[in-house]
Amino acid sequence: MDNVNQAEFWQQRYETGSIQWDMGQVSPPLKAYIDQLPASAKDQAILVPGAGNAYEVGYLHEQGFTNVTLVDFAPAPIDAFAERYPDFPAAHLICADFFNLSAEQYQFDWVLEQTFFCAINPSRRDEYIEQMAALLKPQGKLVGLLFNVDFGRDEPPFGGTKDEYQQRFEQCFDIEIMEASYNSHSARQGSELFIKLKAK
Repeated sequence: MDNVNQAEFWQQRYETGSIQWDMGQVSPPLKAYIDQLPASAKDQAILVPGAGNAYEVGYLHEQGFTNVTLVDFAPAPIDAFAERYPDFPAAHLICADFFNLSAEQYQFDWVLEQTFFCAINPSRRDEYIEQMAALLKPQGKLVGLLFNVDFGRDEPPFGGTKDEYQQRFEQCFDIEIMEASYNSHSARQGSELFIKLKAK
């Protein structure tokens, strides 16, 4: 399980196409969330960590959001994204370990969570939460999806339960929304929680 902490593990998965969780499109609940944002949100600082093929980043860019940062520690998906979106600012494509991002250097208005939490070793979940809170501006938001199912295996994606998530996240966040997603992709219907959390 420790290999999920290594960039090489994910690089190999992208190179071999072993990314069964990839939907090949923007996640419907996240598209719906983005679509209802006001025009004033388009210059907000947004982070998409562990972005993988980054369909949401591409969609935000297409919709005119100008301050989106993609982070992944495997170069393959970043290179592929840069090829698809050659006009995306290169300085906002960061090949780095999310856990090593400096809160002194980076501060965001909100973070979009899409299959990153479920990709990290579950033993690092509290570390994830603390790092998220540190990278968010005061009252910043963490918005996205978490798997509400126990997959019962020792490789990603790693699932969990609403009770576990509430207990962990309430240490650093006020939970505004954490409920079953009603508009998930058909392949994930009934297995996702939509979250909107505010940094304390």
